[in-house]
Amino acid sequence: MLKVLKTGAAAVAALAMLGAGHALAQAKTAINVQYPLGFIFDKVFEQLKTEFEKANSDVTVTYLPATKEYEDAAQTALRQAITKQLPDVALQAINLQRLFVDRKIATDLTPFIAKEKDWTGQGFSPSMMALSTYGGKPYGLAFAASTPIIYFNEDLVRKAGGDPDNFPTTWDGIFALSNKIAKLGNDDIGLFHSWAITGNWMWQALVFSYGGQMMSNDEKTIAFDREPGKKAIELLGRMVREGGMPDLTPEASRAAFFSGKLGIWTESTSLLRVADNGVAGKFKWRTARFPVPGPDAKLPTGGAAAMMFATDPAKQAAAWKFMKFITGPVGATIMVKGTGYMPPNSLPANDPAMLKAYYAERPNYLTSLSQQPFMTAWYAFPGDNNLKIIKVIKDRLQTVVDKSAAPDAALAGMAADVGKLLPK
Repeated sequence: MLKVLKTGAAAVAALAMLGAGHALAQAKTAINVQYPLGFIFDKVFEQLKTEFEKANSDVTVTYLPATKEYEDAAQTALRQAITKQLPDVALQAINLQRLFVDRKIATDLTPFIAKEKDWTGQGFSPSMMALSTYGGKPYGLAFAASTPIIYFNEDLVRKAGGDPDNFPTTWDGIFALSNKIAKLGNDDIGLFHSWAITGNWMWQALVFSYGGQMMSNDEKTIAFDREPGKKAIELLGRMVREGGMPDLTPEASRAAFFSGKLGIWTESTSLLRVADNGVAGKFKWRTARFPVPGPDAKLPTGGAAAMMFATDPAKQAAAWKFMKFITGPVGATIMVKGTGYMPPNSLPANDPAMLKAYYAERPNYLTSLSQQPFMTAWYAFPGDNNLKIIKVIKDRLQTVVDKSAAPDAALAGMAADVGKLLPK
């Protein structure tokens, strides 16, 4: 009888242990995450998930299908907000965060940051935090940062009589070299400026490089049609007229550069790893700084930020862990090595165990870092029509590139179109 009781007690204890184990398993929190630009980020986020879950066994990360571009990411999230199917964490373009703040979709991160010890000491610098701050409150954590740079085919530059060690620093010098490359024959293209990049980023780069801005400081008046903007739109026209720039899609320009047919290519640092893989040793290539001809010149900081859309406290806690990991030193190191974007965290670049040696071996990756003094916010237009404004600006730029409108006429039309879409 005693033996039976002991056996029964052991069974009860065993069941209790199983129940406890089951309860622990049930306590694991699952979060959904969505990001854009799969061709850049897929492998990066796969590695981030692996490393994060190793360090956080209480959280499971599931990725929703990657969106194609930043605008697609924003439109998808706005639809998801209506159907109440938002992911817990979403990577949104730095310039499109404002949409979710204005519509009260984004979560204010102030309470989460307040619980952290030495937030700045963890590498979250005020300059990077400013990229996601609205009304004095942080709504995102910068995940990837970039500036526009120039990629050039060293072999074509040499054949055209140029010196790769002394690449032109002015647009006039670039146009002259571009024409020499185009005259080499073999259907070589001298120059392509990636004007159609998401969020009118390269248009902002031209305007900001002349010391201009998109709107007045009080955001009541359009400012891109002032003198810096006039110089910027004329420069785009000159790229076509004097630089021989063809009308290509972003995908076609990538293919042309990777195949060795494009000599000079303005693009984002985000494509450094893609270019490494695309060129695959077929020719030598380098990067150079983006020209900044104007006084008080700036360059827009591109990239993405992690935003929290979760509302359940448990999911918010898990989402915060994930956001902090992917934008922290370890996550930033993984992201930089997998893309070419600049790290949003201040610690890895000078850490021998993270990125210091990596950068020392890859001078192409240092070009964007050298442009940090010029970095400024990627502008987001106010109101609900941000995405529409991006499109009408792109449409007007297209008329300059395809020569269907003179630059000054395109700028006037652009200003009129944007004016109709701004808040009254």
